[in-house]
Amino acid sequence: QVQLVESGGGLVHAGGSLKLSCAASGSIFRVVAQGWYRQAPGTQRELVASVNAGGGIDYADSVRGRFTISRLNAENTVDLQMNSLKPEDTAVYYCNARIYTTPFSRGEYWGQGTQVTVSS
Repeated sequence: QVQLVESGGGLVHAGGSLKLSCAASGSIFRVVAQGWYRQAPGTQRELVASVNAGGGIDYADSVRGRFTISRLNAENTVDLQMNSLKPEDTAVYYCNARIYTTPFSRGEYWGQGTQVTVSS
């Protein structure tokens, strides 16, 4: 099994910064990709940023230039540095990972979610 443990999040004023971290542990053979999604009330969960094993990075248009994702390969940890936060960034943020637990078994895993609230 694989566990994703998130840290960070909280309440910040608009224009402020927060950092989220997510550590993957357990039966990890190879990480395919790690990233962050978010879900605001009444909306669908959406991709915020992701990084694959080759270092390729994707950002949602709404966060590009403000958020930075980084991965520590040796620790299977992914961080999301969020700057210039806006009230519309308020959501529950979920860590996501696509991982091979054996050479032939791949799964998608989610963290428990962490609340980010940006006040205006």
